[in-house]
Amino acid sequence: MIATNVSEKYVEMSHGRTRYFEAGTGDPTILLHGVGFTGGGDGWFLNMGPLSSKLRVIAPDFLGWGLGDRIDLEYAFAELADFVREFQDVLGLEKSNIVGHSMGGWVASVFAYESPNRVNKLVLVASGGAATRTLASMTQFKPPSRDDIKKQLASRIHDPSVDLDKLADEQATRVDIHGSVDAYQRIMNRMNNSVIRQRYNTLRRMPHIKVPTLVVWGRQDETNALELGEKTHELIPGSKLVVIENCGHFIPTDQPDEFNKALLEFL
Repeated sequence: MIATNVSEKYVEMSHGRTRYFEAGTGDPTILLHGVGFTGGGDGWFLNMGPLSSKLRVIAPDFLGWGLGDRIDLEYAFAELADFVREFQDVLGLEKSNIVGHSMGGWVASVFAYESPNRVNKLVLVASGGAATRTLASMTQFKPPSRDDIKKQLASRIHDPSVDLDKLADEQATRVDIHGSVDAYQRIMNRMNNSVIRQRYNTLRRMPHIKVPTLVVWGRQDETNALELGEKTHELIPGSKLVVIENCGHFIPTDQPDEFNKALLEFL
């Protein structure tokens, strides 16, 4: 499903191998995906081609996701932010644009607060972290069936050219990756801990984010209500807010044309 100009690659990191996708030339731009079990760098498949017309776009699988190696630990925001730093290091990037969707936006916010010297521009897409509520779906996680995956995809992708059956088949194989379910549950246990979520809440960090920032939100987002996007915009000095109409939480696949246009204009 990834555009033909996008390369699938692997890089060695301290934990083992990490898979990532890369395309284009220009300002390096790292795309950080959201939290779902089937999430990964390939979730940006409707964005990488268009964005690569003007940018060098790089979309890794987060540590614990996708097809890369896993570690036998519970971990959350601090470790994932450090993963981004190490990923930059192994690619020889002193700094880059950082784009994060949902959980990826939460990690991106922490990263920009901790390491502003490693960020050129920041894009927060329906990002988490402003609300610290815990989610039962994390601690009561069950591996999705192939039919569950297809239903999720159908609710998030409206491009008729996308073969949802093929995509569901590809993502369903991740349940069979050795250790993937246990690793994901360990991450969810840590990430859904109320103390951890409060400690890494983004609200107190936002006023200290000084890099140019774009906040992108869907008008009909039921996961992170638009008021959280407006609060994010209000708290990050000089940020720009773009609200995409007729759009829910999964902006990069729900309204890819509007999303890609907003990013290219900003980056």
